[in-house]
Amino acid sequence: MKDTILYGDCRETLKEFDSKARMCVTSPPYYGLRNYGGEEDQIGLEQTPEEYVDNLVKVFREVRNCLTDDGTCWVNLGDSYYNYRPGKGQAIHKQSVSKTNQDLPSTCARRGNKLEGLKEKDLIGIPWMFAFAMRADGWYLRQDIIWNKPNPMPESVRDRCTKSHEYIFLFSKSQNYYFDVNAIKESTVDGKGLKRKKTVWEIKTKPYKGAHFAVYPPELIEPCIKAGSEEGDLVLDPFMGSGTTALVAKSLQRHYLGCELHEDYGKLIQTRLSEKSFARLNFND
Repeated sequence: MKDTILYGDCRETLKEFDSKARMCVTSPPYYGLRNYGGEEDQIGLEQTPEEYVDNLVKVFREVRNCLTDDGTCWVNLGDSYYNYRPGKGQAIHKQSVSKTNQDLPSTCARRGNKLEGLKEKDLIGIPWMFAFAMRADGWYLRQDIIWNKPNPMPESVRDRCTKSHEYIFLFSKSQNYYFDVNAIKESTVDGKGLKRKKTVWEIKTKPYKGAHFAVYPPELIEPCIKAGSEEGDLVLDPFMGSGTTALVAKSLQRHYLGCELHEDYGKLIQTRLSEKSFARLNFND
């Protein structure tokens, strides 16, 4: 099975794959961000952060079953604030979680209960809650990578700095795993040699003008795929969305496996996998 996307809840569709992927790279729906399709049990709309993290761990437990013994899993995840409310006439921040249904538009997750242990305006710490839960479930937590965004989304908040980063966590299935350190080496300052890639990656956001809300830039996952797989390998994404993982995998001579909750995104993914999309894909921009 290769270059295949199964539509439906990934907690079920992952069980249908009969091929082993060399790696997984993905970005799950963030906690409290938005409602992607109206399903009551979709990931990201849980009532508590703990329920959200538990659901993600269950997904990646199935992912682990789909990986080779030397496989890795790279997960991009952002954080959320609890009960952050902008001023009158301003839009709700895209990574905010509110306690009342009236505070969020229909495209955002809604909360009807007060969350224990959290105060108004607290940063929840979702990425590290997730990372530690994954480690407890048997994954090797190998590294946290900082995605530094030179062009972050503007924020109206005046009592903290503008948020301009997200995390990428590197997990491995086993103690010994495939990692091609040479494939992602960077040029030295003088341009005369190569050096190992560091853990802070400065990459601009590049929103995709398609039907999907959240898209990570191809440049963000290109080094993940290069380091975690070889040409001809299978790259898995349980939250395929608009198909960025498939696009980058194919451009690097890999194959893809994916899951997507909404079949409506199928045409969008196929459009992005067209020759025209490949022609526009340039990691050096």
